[in-house]
Amino acid sequence: MSRFLRTGLAALAATLVLSTAALAGDAEAGATVFRKCQSCHAVGEGAKNKVGPVLNGLFGRPAGSVDGFRYSPAMIKAGEDGLIWNEEALSAFLADPKGTIKGTKMAFAGLKSEDDLANVIAYLGTFSGPAETGDAPAPEQSSQSAASGAAQPAVDVVPPTDAASAPAVAAGGLVLNLGRPATEEEIAAWNIDVRPDGLGLPEGRGTVADGGVLFDENCASCHGDFGEGIDRWPVLAGGQGTLTDDRPNKTVGSYWPYLSTVYDYVRRAMPFGNARSLSDDDVYALTAYILYLNDIVADEDFELSSETFSSIQMPNEANFTEDDRLQEAHNANKGDPCMTDCLPGKATLKMHAAVLDVTPDQSGDEGAPAAGIE
Repeated sequence: MSRFLRTGLAALAATLVLSTAALAGDAEAGATVFRKCQSCHAVGEGAKNKVGPVLNGLFGRPAGSVDGFRYSPAMIKAGEDGLIWNEEALSAFLADPKGTIKGTKMAFAGLKSEDDLANVIAYLGTFSGPAETGDAPAPEQSSQSAASGAAQPAVDVVPPTDAASAPAVAAGGLVLNLGRPATEEEIAAWNIDVRPDGLGLPEGRGTVADGGVLFDENCASCHGDFGEGIDRWPVLAGGQGTLTDDRPNKTVGSYWPYLSTVYDYVRRAMPFGNARSLSDDDVYALTAYILYLNDIVADEDFELSSETFSSIQMPNEANFTEDDRLQEAHNANKGDPCMTDCLPGKATLKMHAAVLDVTPDQSGDEGAPAAGIE
């Protein structure tokens, strides 16, 4: 019999366990612990599936059963074998996800503190009602639409306010009234790019120490405690001196040429599954901590801000060159690029994909090199 199999009293047991979990842990403290999870999971009103499934209504729910989420085969199998999420099952799984369900997609290394486990389980227990997807019910068609059998498109018609927002006129003189000029606030919300010289940086500041706390809560579950990367998630630190190796380790510290790229990417895209949730100060702090992980700054009290940003030079900046393709003859003369017989002689093979372990070895083929570059 599977160790996950439950008796016919599973529903009653789940209810009793939920009460025990709520009493055993501190839900308010669990909200803080849950910050380590929120980059992948959501709870509360309007919660939806992200990198991981929504966790509303978790207690008493079979594993691998949230509609619309793609679980690993291992998690689906655990649910089919009778795994029901309760305090005991959650404690075991959250302490060692990969050890408890081998093959799970969950990249989180696990909670090692028993207090953290009890508290976060108590916090999840406060969302034990039916999962709230936040999907609004589809609006009913009007009786006139229903009678005609034709669905009417829901199009907001915004009346023009000035000559710049004059309505679009289609063929035949039909006025469409589509769109309007973007407001200054809307443009500012999208205009967040940062140049290498710091132009575009917002006001704000953050220290290495503050960034370490934020990294543990939002980033370490994928990138590792020290930026070493978990499973196949990107490595952020190390790799210095490897760029000339057959297999260079391209990290922020070893390869990226400009600090503005780090700030801009974290600000736009991180944490994974919860992008744009960080404040400008948070992004400064996380960027400072990534510099610290790569030994580019050594002081935990170092504060990165719009004023100190330009003082940081990335180690590999000098190895990047200007893109001079516009100076090539066919571009400078606005001529057509050469497409045939551009170079004299026969084309020769310079590299095989085998260096990347993409092409299988061709045993017996004397023409194939053992390494990638001849």
